[in-house]
Amino acid sequence: MKRLVHWMVAAVLMLGAGMAGAAEILLGPGDVVKASVYGSPDLAIETRVSEGGTMTFPLLGEVQVGGLTTQQAEKKIGGLLEKGGYLKKAQVNLLITTLASQQVSVLGQVNRPGRYPVDGPRKVLDLLALAGGIGPEGGDMVSLVRTRNGVTTRETIDVVEMVRKGELNRDYEVAGGDIIFVERAPRAYITGEVQRPGPFRLERAMTVQQALSAGGGLTQRGTQRGLRITRRDAGGTPHTIEAKADDLVQVDDVITVKESWF
Repeated sequence: MKRLVHWMVAAVLMLGAGMAGAAEILLGPGDVVKASVYGSPDLAIETRVSEGGTMTFPLLGEVQVGGLTTQQAEKKIGGLLEKGGYLKKAQVNLLITTLASQQVSVLGQVNRPGRYPVDGPRKVLDLLALAGGIGPEGGDMVSLVRTRNGVTTRETIDVVEMVRKGELNRDYEVAGGDIIFVERAPRAYITGEVQRPGPFRLERAMTVQQALSAGGGLTQRGTQRGLRITRRDAGGTPHTIEAKADDLVQVDDVITVKESWF
């Protein structure tokens, strides 16, 4: 069920990502821009925006375009060409061929981790879709680290619950420099007389009985009598408690299944 939900989330989000509009973005350092002027092919150029936010343009030299949209930069360059007497009416066209300044890092348990350009209004779910969705080892919790006005904050989003409830207003809009990190799914452990001892994925509200199933069930010598859980308290000290089949399993619990004497 968990995997099905993740695939559904990825499919829905991919559709949303495709529909996101390529609205105007701000030019920044590292962006590669192809420029042309109508009727003046000799002024065509492809150049990179410098760390100082300038781009080199024929006849004009360095032009400050950092922080401007392409439309604003087009108007500025056209005005400089007209003011300098180079053209009576300059119709400038700018096309961003490489968007380097506005990228979001998507890391952790996603299918295609990496850096993705933000070429318009985008939210966390859009970027998860671009990264191929949450991977099989990924959990429900996604962290968003972003810096605004010099202050770095961390938001935690339960994406599965958000999509299940249709509360997409809880999604966050992202910007260049943000980091999205998908946590690994929480785990618990089962040992003793089960078919597949070892770690298993801890689902929401998972019971001991369900954990036994995740371990492949009991061996021929196993018994549900005397089940025990070793659990660490807030200080990290382990304690062993008796367990019943309908008890809830917690993160990092170790369930021990005993051998039957009869």
